[in-house]
Amino acid sequence: MTKQWRGRLDQAVHAGQVGGLHGIVAVRNGQTVLEYYGSGEDFAWGKSLGVVEFGPETLHDLRSATKSVTGLLYGIALGEGLVPPPAEPLLPRFPQYPDLATDPGRAALTVEHALTMSLGLEWSEDLPYTSPANAEIAMELAPDRYRYILQRPILERPGSRWTYCGGATALLGRLITDGTGQTLSQYAQTTLFAPLGIGGFEWMSGADGVASAASGLRMAPRDLARIGELVLAEGVWDDQRIVPAAWIREMTQPRLQTKWDAQYGYHWYIESIGDHRVLTANGNGGQRLFILPDLNLTVAITAGNYDDPDQWRTPLAVLEQVIFPAMA
Repeated sequence: MTKQWRGRLDQAVHAGQVGGLHGIVAVRNGQTVLEYYGSGEDFAWGKSLGVVEFGPETLHDLRSATKSVTGLLYGIALGEGLVPPPAEPLLPRFPQYPDLATDPGRAALTVEHALTMSLGLEWSEDLPYTSPANAEIAMELAPDRYRYILQRPILERPGSRWTYCGGATALLGRLITDGTGQTLSQYAQTTLFAPLGIGGFEWMSGADGVASAASGLRMAPRDLARIGELVLAEGVWDDQRIVPAAWIREMTQPRLQTKWDAQYGYHWYIESIGDHRVLTANGNGGQRLFILPDLNLTVAITAGNYDDPDQWRTPLAVLEQVIFPAMA
């Protein structure tokens, strides 16, 4: 770790610009240039863990950054011929709901609509994730999560608009588990985590025992950074092909505009921050994985600002007040 990087971080901490920061791992050109661990109250899916002294091995909720990992797993399974390609209709993969398949509007749904969160169904996660009125929480509480998702009222033509939707990710998770015959955790361990040397992780499940493809992953920042390095290398780690390069390119191609300035690919955000193109995995509370291809840089951030409307400020400040000035 260079003094310049750590000095910039210390300034940001003392200036109150990175409130709630729990950890940072920044890797450039394959070398760790900044690693930091703080302390503070933390939660696992809303359950308080008390005040935690974070360290290199401490697992942390990734929350919705989990979605981007699920997107990677879908690409691995697609490369193995175990899941349907994006253009394939979605409802035939859920034959347990023949009544829904007869609806012409739902019959138009494809796997790509799930990958791009453009299902056109009624879905809102605007309320805190402690509220049963939040669509993702309602999905977790439903007797059948997949029926809950697929029978939501149709609001618009599929593919016409991006709407944040953890249900879309849950559908992808089900396609992965059906196609591979493994749980998400098992498949992730075998095909992604073990090849990256990631040993410690947890994939939390709902009351029905189904792992949350949308928000259940807990991982240390070092390991989250490894996932970023894998994407940066177009799916190769230690000369081993883990994710098809074609999927990395497809996954990070802008397809739809979000409600802010970012664009959305296949479960990854594509943003412009400063003069840089940034691939981003986002999670509630300030969890971020920033990948900056032009700088050959990956930055993994964990934080504890859950459900805070200004939670975006801390990870953005890490980039703008710490990373970019240290590289100037």
